[in-house]
Amino acid sequence: MTDAIVDSNVLVDVWLQNPRWADWSIRAMAWARGQGDLIVNQIILAEVSVPFDAPGDVDVAMALHLFRRDSLPWEAAFIAGKAFAKYRDRGGSRHSPMPDFYIGAHAEVKGFRLVTRDHNRYRTYFPSVELISPETHP
Repeated sequence: MTDAIVDSNVLVDVWLQNPRWADWSIRAMAWARGQGDLIVNQIILAEVSVPFDAPGDVDVAMALHLFRRDSLPWEAAFIAGKAFAKYRDRGGSRHSPMPDFYIGAHAEVKGFRLVTRDHNRYRTYFPSVELISPETHP
């Protein structure tokens, strides 16, 4: 069994009932949960917490009992930095590592799968991470 980190875009799809992506996101999380635990980390929680007033509100909205919290490993920070350097070398315009780099590095370090709609970025910078994306699980 392999656990899977769930990217914030997938969670937001479900919460907002995104007409294009909600069904896929629900199916992808259900499939991943059948294979192991669903994981969130501090980066994902920070990304999805913006519209909420209190931490308990986020926990309720996320149905946090369905997810395991896993802290970002220290090694992932180094790997995220290296991936960000590649991004900048390829013409990326951001000046500090984006959340996706930390999330991808976390998945890589821990050997987790990653449920995401952002296939291209993760495939480019974290090719060893197994993706559960519309391209791999239509």
